[in-house]
Amino acid sequence: MENLFTLLQNNPYPGRGIVLGLTPDGTRAVAAYFIMGRSENSRNRIFVADGDGLRTQAFDESKLTDPSLILYAPVRMFDGCMIVTNGDQTDTVVSRMGEGRSFTEALRTRTFEPDAPNYTPRISGFLQDDGNYTLSILKSAEGDPASCRRFFYEYYNVLPGTGHFIHTYAKDGDPLPSFRGEPIPVSTENDVEAFAQTLWTSLNEQNKVALFVRTIDLASGEIQQTIINNRHEES
Repeated sequence: MENLFTLLQNNPYPGRGIVLGLTPDGTRAVAAYFIMGRSENSRNRIFVADGDGLRTQAFDESKLTDPSLILYAPVRMFDGCMIVTNGDQTDTVVSRMGEGRSFTEALRTRTFEPDAPNYTPRISGFLQDDGNYTLSILKSAEGDPASCRRFFYEYYNVLPGTGHFIHTYAKDGDPLPSFRGEPIPVSTENDVEAFAQTLWTSLNEQNKVALFVRTIDLASGEIQQTIINNRHEES
């Protein structure tokens, strides 16, 4: 397993990232989602709890220039399961699952983001109520928008203390290079607050925007979560 915090400390711009896994004590599923930004429009965001889910919101409405790819619901619950994504495909998944379709079937109707020349990958996670999970990435063919590549990774009988990390960009660049390879195996922690604080500290100070970390008790369904917003810290 890789050290998640070291990976982030050594990468100034992984973009948006998802971690899913199981706590070391084996009793709770853990999920984390963070966003970063290089432009003022991207940095002008905060995470806001929305019922049992999460949404992004402009910190300063007067400075919002284009909401199309930055305002969405990253987290929604469906039938005891959690969907976490980096875009409006969250709604696609929930809608299609409501029609009896699967997580993968829903994402096969979507592609990468239309933000040339980066063509940012759409990353998504599906955390089941038993702790098993699936991660997905939809990305262009090495930056060619004529072709979409869809990858799905399923994890069952998850070992305590382990998780998997996927993010949008391999590193900083112009254009930004997409994440490559399988989700990275990483270790988790029992203390959601400590995990969140260390994760937040590991993100690049200039580029980090917001972080969400949640644990779900596999027996009771009890939720513990932490939200950290960079703009709140500045206010």
